[in-house]
Amino acid sequence: MAIPLSFFIFFLLGLLLFPPPYMVATNQSCRSTCGSIPVKYPFGTDNGCGSPRFHPYVRCSPGWEKLLLTTHTGSYPISSISYDTSTLTITPSLMSTCNSMQPSPNLGLDWASPFQLGPSTFLLLSCTPPSSSASSICDPSSSHLCDSFYTCPSVVGLDLPLFPPSNTCCVYSPANFNSKGELDLRLLKCEGYTSIVSLQDFPTDPNQWEYGVSLKYTNGAYDSYYLNNECNACEESGGVCGYSPPEDSFVCVCDNGVNTTTKCSYFSSDIEEGEETFWSSTSLPIWKKISWLWILLGGLTLC
Repeated sequence: MAIPLSFFIFFLLGLLLFPPPYMVATNQSCRSTCGSIPVKYPFGTDNGCGSPRFHPYVRCSPGWEKLLLTTHTGSYPISSISYDTSTLTITPSLMSTCNSMQPSPNLGLDWASPFQLGPSTFLLLSCTPPSSSASSICDPSSSHLCDSFYTCPSVVGLDLPLFPPSNTCCVYSPANFNSKGELDLRLLKCEGYTSIVSLQDFPTDPNQWEYGVSLKYTNGAYDSYYLNNECNACEESGGVCGYSPPEDSFVCVCDNGVNTTTKCSYFSSDIEEGEETFWSSTSLPIWKKISWLWILLGGLTLC
């Protein structure tokens, strides 16, 4: 029995306007960088990017300038990520450094998040001696760090005189958070803190130290596509690993506006620069789709 021409019309129109689900247009906000930070799995720049376990905590700022870690105590710029060691460094804006000291709010992590404190050295500043609640957690073997840090002229920002007595500073190492997941400065009777990632081979020169809070994170071992190496294949093909709610199934987000379930080699790198992918619902304007439809219908009428 002959198939009516109208069937072909509706079939082709459906393919053009409603592409198959495995090739649906991507969320264009998935990017491989945010500011100067390379963003790879398990992190993502927005909803549907990276791992769903990390999305509530890490995303790019609206202006694509900073990658931010958000917890119940605030949002903190991420200054670096080491994917080899599963470590990132945040730089809280109200954390003291040698160039700027000020009272600080509590710093905290969500217990449900995949993050925990890394190998940072915390200095609690402007604490009340000698009955300070922080005294029992101080490391006296590292008190020289307090002596060096208190040579910074910015100590006046904590209402301390130049060269204050270093017994108001406490080296909290190894640092830990309380039951709320916080560094509770008011409970410890301290006004501020700093965190040192590295002394940079200058143990007595706080101007040369690298400041920040180092965090370890659990990689995406619980995501099946990470275990199956699908994400690695996606990134090697130039794509960005993502997921599709509500099942959080894996998608490889390609730079030409197409999501696939594998990798981008057939949809991105194999397409010459300037060409447009046929099936993406965002890659072709509607007038071009209609033009394609008329061309195909013209071919059918000549058969």
